[in-house]
Amino acid sequence: MQLTTVTGATVLVPLVAAGLLVAARRRPNLREGVTLTAALVLFGLVVSLLPAVLDGETPGFELFSVAAGIEFSLRVDTLGLLFALLASFLWILTSIYAIGYMRGNSEAHQTRFYASFALCLSTVMGLAFSANLFTFFVFFELLTIATYPLVTHKGSPESTAAGRRYLAYLLAGGAALLLAMGLVYHGTGGGNFTPGGFVDDLSRGTQMAVLALLALGFGSKAAIIPLHRWLPSAMVAPTPVSALLHAVAVVKAGVFGFARTVGYVFGPEALESLGVALLVSTAAAFTIAVASLIALFQDNLKRRLAFSTIAHLSYIVLGLTLLSATAWTGGLLHIVNHAALKITLFFCAGTLYVHAHYDRVSQLDGIGRRMPITMAAFALASLGLAGLPPMGGFMSKWYLVLGGADADRLAFAAVMLFSGLLTAGYLFPIVARAFFRPLPEGSPPAGGPGARLSGEASPFLVAPLAITALVGLALGMGDVFSLFSLIVENTEAVIGRAP
Repeated sequence: MQLTTVTGATVLVPLVAAGLLVAARRRPNLREGVTLTAALVLFGLVVSLLPAVLDGETPGFELFSVAAGIEFSLRVDTLGLLFALLASFLWILTSIYAIGYMRGNSEAHQTRFYASFALCLSTVMGLAFSANLFTFFVFFELLTIATYPLVTHKGSPESTAAGRRYLAYLLAGGAALLLAMGLVYHGTGGGNFTPGGFVDDLSRGTQMAVLALLALGFGSKAAIIPLHRWLPSAMVAPTPVSALLHAVAVVKAGVFGFARTVGYVFGPEALESLGVALLVSTAAAFTIAVASLIALFQDNLKRRLAFSTIAHLSYIVLGLTLLSATAWTGGLLHIVNHAALKITLFFCAGTLYVHAHYDRVSQLDGIGRRMPITMAAFALASLGLAGLPPMGGFMSKWYLVLGGADADRLAFAAVMLFSGLLTAGYLFPIVARAFFRPLPEGSPPAGGPGARLSGEASPFLVAPLAITALVGLALGMGDVFSLFSLIVENTEAVIGRAP
């Protein structure tokens, strides 16, 4: 199969799957089979692009032209491939997990849920392989629309309110991106992503306006404070959705947009000459510290993890905007590591909710004795997010701190080190409570009717979280780390500096 055909198929496979899922709505087993098959096929297609892209090829094609210089086109480069590999692999595990969660929790509207999930992955693939700002904008907005039914899935007043806030923030961010795109196309006559940037011909004032608008647009999805309020609210959604939002789709689309801005729209030289990269880095450092502190005081487990996500997304933004090769490497590696580790934590939170009806940290005394695999996975992921070896999170944070030193921004390096302590402060007490505090007197658990007294949850729930925890471990070791390092190194030319 030609590489251009494979590139288009990565967008079409989830889209076709969504239609098949609707057709199979009365046959749950077939519906779930379609979901898993599509996820496996998509991952296979993305992996098949890896050898050619690492050899320097950039397969792609133009689908149609809207006007002179404005094309709807796809192209695969190493940065997009990194994002696509991550999303397609985690869709497999999230699909398995979703089967256990949706059945175990007796959720309604499961066909709509799986179809929306597939549409979301189609837009993520389009986003990853967008060749220019116009195509990126189209898929950026489609991603918001595709995920809205997932956020409001429960149909409760709380989820409806969360959906309104979700749309308000993200569509406003999309409007900022549209204005930035208009300025770029008007001033340059095109918008193709170019290693090292392509906006040198714009006036300084126009460049400042474009950068401000892109920061607003991508900052809304990356949940940089004060653009973050939609994210904790969206935790009302089913846990597979929370895992998708935090590990694969929306928030990662935001930081991916920052990577495109730094490396492929402006380039480090233009950003340095404008003198504004420091402002974005400062906003990211502020978000890291404040969100980590807020997480310390959240008793609701998913909200604690949500504020953790807000902090760790800004690790990535900070790394990308420090404009050093080492920090760039750390930022991209942290996209991968955070995805594996945070999806593990959300999988664990959902498993606790379905199996024991627990959703608060204060309820978790002794739960590690009842559900040792689930809480061992939680412990591994917590070690990784805190940046301790041998987890992959240690490697990305190591590069980020070194990148801060390389860029002569020791204050930012200190913020990242201090935030690692805060991460331990809001995650390690959960592990200690689960394994080292006694079981509540009298059992049954505080979860209420239907809560299970002992044992692990369904294998559909436990197997994915165990695998993602082990992936988080493998990302810090051996060949797996070497593979992702190789992919990241292939993007380092865009910042034009030696590591």
